[in-house]
Amino acid sequence: MKTLEWRDNKLILIDQTKLPDELTYFTCNNYIDVIIAIKGMVVRGAPAIGVAAAFGMALAYLEDESLEKVAEEIKAARPTAVNLFWAVERTLNSDNPVEEALKMYHEDIDTNLAIGNVGAEIVNDGDTILTHCNAGALACVDYGTALGVVRSAFNQGKDINVICDETRPLGQGARLSVWEMQQEKIPVKLIPDVAAGYLMQQSQIDKVIIGADRVARNGIVNKIGSLMVALSAKHFNVPFYIAAPISTFDKNISIYDTEIEYRNADEVTHYGGCRICPVGTEVINPSFDIVPKDLITGIITEKGIVDPLKLKKFIQDLD
Repeated sequence: MKTLEWRDNKLILIDQTKLPDELTYFTCNNYIDVIIAIKGMVVRGAPAIGVAAAFGMALAYLEDESLEKVAEEIKAARPTAVNLFWAVERTLNSDNPVEEALKMYHEDIDTNLAIGNVGAEIVNDGDTILTHCNAGALACVDYGTALGVVRSAFNQGKDINVICDETRPLGQGARLSVWEMQQEKIPVKLIPDVAAGYLMQQSQIDKVIIGADRVARNGIVNKIGSLMVALSAKHFNVPFYIAAPISTFDKNISIYDTEIEYRNADEVTHYGGCRICPVGTEVINPSFDIVPKDLITGIITEKGIVDPLKLKKFIQDLD
């Protein structure tokens, strides 16, 4: 399942705002369309945003736009996921942004397959795995990071079960992760976000595997709600893993210096187009939160599993 494809010098995206009810596509004819898709979460997930941004730069290149100007516009689309900035800079500094974007497209697939194979080693036969938000094929070009680990373990014949929390306010777990697992016949159950701690207390979860939008020397930034899951896992001694490509690692800043995106109040006050609170309710809607490294068991990458205690050195040694 390809989340995005490059056809006839156009970027074709699965419109994730319509899933699971409709599998429809959004065509980006120019870089402005790519910005609209990123801002509107037609495409989401750090790796997918990065590759989409690269193709946005490719479209600008074909349109003979000022790439320096376009780069700043694309970077402003969503401020938290580091892949966005990485991809824009990589294409900006290339001789041919179209060829560079296509290269990144294929690299993403290979990287996710490698992450899946590495991560499958920590999955035992009979495990029940909790995941938060969507770090599957829909968050990447294909296959996925956290759900890529699940796919690899399942394809190896391991008897596993997946629990997806709903991931309010936009329901990426309910709408996207459950849909992905059902497409591949992987056993899956949906829970309210608030049930994760209880299930860990009842020993109904063996491992947690989630993605990341940024990995820094002292922890990770991921979809809002990740911290609560991590705290519950720590308290109940449930291994808590991150699955993320090296492109998500940021050697320049602390997680506490990351700009956290705040989104529109309507995402909280409404669900499925229906108002769920009184008119005029004030809202705080951060899209991401911060998980410090002491809550993390390991970080699954295409280069192996990183010990959080050695995270600072690992990042410093990256090229």
